[in-house]
Amino acid sequence: MGMRRKAREIAVQTLYALEFTETNEQFQEYSLLNQYQEILSQIAESDNVDPYSSLYAFAEELIKNAIINLEEIEIKIDNHVVNWSYDCLARLDRSILHIAVYELLYTDTPAAVIINEAIEISKKFCSESTGKFVNGILDAINKEIKEGVHHDRPS
Repeated sequence: MGMRRKAREIAVQTLYALEFTETNEQFQEYSLLNQYQEILSQIAESDNVDPYSSLYAFAEELIKNAIINLEEIEIKIDNHVVNWSYDCLARLDRSILHIAVYELLYTDTPAAVIINEAIEISKKFCSESTGKFVNGILDAINKEIKEGVHHDRPS
């Protein structure tokens, strides 16, 4: 497994763990930014990842920026979840999508790489059907980005 995939897995695990922490809705971003470092450190330590490594730094970059851009990421996901609402998604599915959508929106990593990584991570931690679901959502978001289409959250 590549270093970047391992970092993405750690980022997903950290975001997933954050789903179970107490946060003040009004200060959610601040709360999450203050809590992720301890969780990231614990997960990295359990995987024998050096906190001074480039792997750790990449995982932290993904987590921090996904949190900072959480609102826009959630809107993108919600706009493409057919017959469901964002809140009905499994927490682990949301965590995988958060990392991947952040990368699609804000990095130069090729979309095909991001989508493939998210599918492989979902197959590892979830199921084959989750991989197909994640692929469908990310593919739709990627097409929207390429076309320059912007949607607001549905009412």
